[in-house]
Amino acid sequence: MYPTLFKLPQWLPILGGQPITSFGVMMLLAFVTAGYVTRAELGRVGEDPEKAWDLVFMAVVGGIIGAKVYYILLNYPRLMTDPAGLIFARGGLVWYGGFLLATAAVIWEIRRRKLPLAQTADVVAPALAIAYAVGRVGCFLVGDDWGRPTDSWLGIRFPHGTPPTSVEAIQRDFHLTVDPHLVAKYGQIVPVYPTQLFEIGLSTLIFFVLWKLRRHDRQKGWLFMLWLTLAGLERFLVEFLRAKDDRFVGMLTLAQIISLGAIAVGVAGMVRTSRRSNDRETVPA
Repeated sequence: MYPTLFKLPQWLPILGGQPITSFGVMMLLAFVTAGYVTRAELGRVGEDPEKAWDLVFMAVVGGIIGAKVYYILLNYPRLMTDPAGLIFARGGLVWYGGFLLATAAVIWEIRRRKLPLAQTADVVAPALAIAYAVGRVGCFLVGDDWGRPTDSWLGIRFPHGTPPTSVEAIQRDFHLTVDPHLVAKYGQIVPVYPTQLFEIGLSTLIFFVLWKLRRHDRQKGWLFMLWLTLAGLERFLVEFLRAKDDRFVGMLTLAQIISLGAIAVGVAGMVRTSRRSNDRETVPA
């Protein structure tokens, strides 16, 4: 894997020698991709395309702060022993925490810019799907968010991951038992399910579905609710293969509980907005 793409020259003030990580680059590309998709869709529905970047800026601010707060709450025991290390760690950007606060920030910006909320939600739905896929490429490149140990042909080893897929890390960080057969066959670095790739593929598929249906004739807001349902279902299923230590309700993780909530809201929203709209959009030639 490629966790560090390059390091900045030492002669640069303050930032000299700092690594440029593949995760950081892909997160930047995710926001840029979301911006261009949103920009194109805003223009298609007759709104100012440049307002897309205002929405992206609020998503960046809300997403990063929300993701970090969510991560701190999940790891609150470390807050007592190493608060600075936990708060200022380069990692710890949890998707659901970022999504919740970013949603609030973007809604505030939509209201401030006087954009129609339901229509704008439909506009950003495809952007959310493809941006998530791009961001997960960063997780794969740094070897983060991988799955359970496996001996299948899908398995990938991350010797320099964060953490590496070592027997020690799997047992220490995720409290999972590693099959002795895997250790005998592969040594201390064992293959795991590349759940990042699963999410990249599924989220890209969701993007194409939403892109195909973006000119729907249902009520505004329906496409966003469809995305919420599909994204929640995708994450719920992939979580069964993730190496996690936050399984609170039987085999269900905290992310799966949130996913079930997202699916419920999405399905209810789709039912409410499924009636055909009377004001079909006019697409300019």
